[in-house]
Amino acid sequence: MARIEGRKLDAPPLPTHPALADLLPGGGLRPGASYSIGGSTSLLFALLAQPSQTGSWCGVVGVPGFGAEAAEKAGVDLSHLVLIPEPGPRWLAVTATIADVLPVVAVRPSARAKDADISRLAARMRERGVVLLVQGPWPQTEAMIDVTDARWSGLGDGYGLLEGRELTVTVSSRRFPVPRSSRMLLPAPTGGLVPAQAPVAPVVDLPMRAVG
Repeated sequence: MARIEGRKLDAPPLPTHPALADLLPGGGLRPGASYSIGGSTSLLFALLAQPSQTGSWCGVVGVPGFGAEAAEKAGVDLSHLVLIPEPGPRWLAVTATIADVLPVVAVRPSARAKDADISRLAARMRERGVVLLVQGPWPQTEAMIDVTDARWSGLGDGYGLLEGRELTVTVSSRRFPVPRSSRMLLPAPTGGLVPAQAPVAPVVDLPMRAVG
């Protein structure tokens, strides 16, 4: 399948947090592949952290709420990050342009793209070995990554501060028949990602959309 897609079989995956790499097909983010991810900003931070820390430049397109301070606390190296928060209606062209020079590109589409344009972008990504992270549905993806069942710790009965969030990260891919899931702290009290070794207590359920 990789040969048909024009992808180098020996291309190593980009550095990825071990907890996420265990869930992803191929053991990490594969150059030339696209991934559909949920709307969690913390998940996006976690996927960008390791590549940026190891010297890979990352671009983020169309995410005006991307918080640089929160991203840095989550482990993203801001010195290797390019932000284009408002690309306008030509978001796809902007994404394709920065993919010519950056190895990791994340984008939140503002509108549905034509199938032909998506295919051309996918071909460009494969040719240049670029990882594409799309917040939302996207065709021809290597995998879909999302978070569910979020529970915050640190709150009591009318007191306390939010400290960390335990959730389930699930990866679905055509490369394995059953989705893979794991409990993680995202963000952990330190701000980054930590595998959940034990239930977090006390725990309070909060809507995912209120967190980002």
